[in-house]
Amino acid sequence: MRDYYEILGVSRGCDEAALKSAFRKLAMEHHPDRNGGCEEAAGRFKEINEAYSVLSDAKKRAAYDQFGHAGVNGPQGGPGGFGGADMNDIFSEVFGDVFGDMFGGRQRRSGPSRGQDLRYDLEITLEQAYAGAEVEIVVPAAMTCESCEGSGAKPGTSPTVCGSCGGAGRVRASQGFFSIERACPRCGGSGRLVLDPCKDCHGHGQVRKQRTLQVRIPAGVDDGARIRLAGEGDAGAHGGPRGDLYLFLSVIPHELFERDGLDLLCTVPVPMTVAALGGDIEAPCLMGGENCDGNCKMTVKVPEGAQTGRTVRLKGKGMPSLRSRDRGDLVVELFVETPTKLTARQKELMRELADLCGEQQNPKSASFIGKAKRFWEDVTGG
Repeated sequence: MRDYYEILGVSRGCDEAALKSAFRKLAMEHHPDRNGGCEEAAGRFKEINEAYSVLSDAKKRAAYDQFGHAGVNGPQGGPGGFGGADMNDIFSEVFGDVFGDMFGGRQRRSGPSRGQDLRYDLEITLEQAYAGAEVEIVVPAAMTCESCEGSGAKPGTSPTVCGSCGGAGRVRASQGFFSIERACPRCGGSGRLVLDPCKDCHGHGQVRKQRTLQVRIPAGVDDGARIRLAGEGDAGAHGGPRGDLYLFLSVIPHELFERDGLDLLCTVPVPMTVAALGGDIEAPCLMGGENCDGNCKMTVKVPEGAQTGRTVRLKGKGMPSLRSRDRGDLVVELFVETPTKLTARQKELMRELADLCGEQQNPKSASFIGKAKRFWEDVTGG
């Protein structure tokens, strides 16, 4: 009799994951259904199953490692006996995600089952994300039919037990050396037959309706946030619990603000005279009360000689945190605006100012001109 480790192509010290991976690969390769009922493949398949049934059991594997085949061929074992293992259990464990109903994985039950979860994409404004909001949404969802109370049968009648599966919802059929369990084809796995269906739900026990829900959006939510509403999904079958409703939030881009974590960024134009002399300007904000005046404006102090790109940070005036009492900052970026459409007198004053301003008033220009001159001299060799 061949060594079980050799059959599966694994080392004696392999872990459970490697053992299962090797078994899956070989079992898929040599499955009788994939080899047209070939007897050689069926024998190899049986040998692989026997090896895995022993090595996947910690106690049997220890006995096999110590005594070899004699350690597992006791009264419940024997060659080809799989050590008393239930083949349906083995395939449910290893192939539940591949074969589904065939080997017992993902079985449909005739009893109550949980309803499906639902997804709802909700757009909100930055203002709603900032302060929180109460919004109304309309969600199509499966509801228990009121006429038949979810039975699917015409009022005054009841579903009957399926005669093919005896109400189990599953039927077994022999295929080769093992049996296969499938959903009952007559009742579709429900275990019941509706002979006189309800006219409102047509025997399904559920109807799809529009539901109106009031949803509370917490302050501080960000784009991509997800909110779970327990029990607001589809109704469960046969009296099972409802599924959940998941709201996926997307924040509509704002025309004034950009969000960076908890900070709010805003670019504000500053008159050239204010930037030169210093002074106060108004900047928008999202919240009233003590943070700004009643028109959602804040006063920002512009330092003397401010340049485009300079930022003024207003502490605690940004977004609230969803999980703490922290708040971000409002970051105001200054954009120095050059005046346009000047009158003759204004132009005269600007020329006079230009004549009066020297390097001390324009240090960046003087520095740039010096660098440019050195560059030209290097290029021309002058």
